[in-house]
Amino acid sequence: MIGRLRGTLLEKQPPWLVVEVAGVGYELEASMTTLVALPGSGEPVFLYTHLVVRDDAHLLYGFARAQERDLFRALIKVNGIGPRLALAILSGMDEDAFIRCVLEDDIKALTRLPGVGKKTAERLIIEMRDRFPHWEGSPGLEASAAGLPATAPLPTQDPLADAEAALVSLGYKPTEAARMLSGLEEEGSTEAIIKAALTRRLAG
Repeated sequence: MIGRLRGTLLEKQPPWLVVEVAGVGYELEASMTTLVALPGSGEPVFLYTHLVVRDDAHLLYGFARAQERDLFRALIKVNGIGPRLALAILSGMDEDAFIRCVLEDDIKALTRLPGVGKKTAERLIIEMRDRFPHWEGSPGLEASAAGLPATAPLPTQDPLADAEAALVSLGYKPTEAARMLSGLEEEGSTEAIIKAALTRRLAG
């Protein structure tokens, strides 16, 4: 099991990133919460990781905080929640927000996430409620699908286009992704634009 990586961030094309460690480039998929927290390309980076082994691929996921990885691991144990959907949930809200949704039975907020309908939201609340007590007092909390595509989307040098592609890869329909990005400024990084779109979606 690959539990963590420390190296140089070579590429960051949401939701993908590449980290070079001792001359080896590791391709990972990460939530928008993690991507926004990372430095720019060429900078040193440290990530907690989770490896999913399938018959046809070894898939690596990266997390800026151990608590985010803990929540990812708890989510994929819920019936019907795969790594892709777990990552989409973590992209839409951080650990604190998700825990509040579960503890407050906030089905409405959960169903704003891609791939989460009412029944899935109810199942998340029921199955996740008893998994949080051991996280109380965690510094990270206080501070605050079944598989991946075979290849990452190539950068287009157009932040809005890259943001739309990333939202689609997280599970939003193309028309919904376009609507989420409508009116947002093109200035800033792709991940910042995506984060703004996700914030708008959850607030809506």
